[in-house]
Amino acid sequence: MFGFIQQWLDRRRQLRALWKADARILLRANERTAYYEAQRLVARSRARGDNHGFWHWAKVAAEIARLSDNVEMDLATLKAIAAEELNGARKTEFERPN
Repeated sequence: MFGFIQQWLDRRRQLRALWKADARILLRANERTAYYEAQRLVARSRARGDNHGFWHWAKVAAEIARLSDNVEMDLATLKAIAAEELNGARKTEFERPN
């Protein structure tokens, strides 16, 4: 039983490290718009029915908000991004391969 719990904890640590790494990549690319880019990837994953990607990018967006005080977070902009992605209007260069 202890081995199972240890494996689960290790996997959670690995996932958290991946979220942090992706957040830092987006922040380095453009700190001000990093949150929007993560939300764009959330919406794109949702539109594709990719639950794993949806949760991953949602966690990355949360990590960006946690790490930086300089990111923009406007609800109207987020709604526009979600609508755009759900309609398949835009592509981005940053997507983690599955």
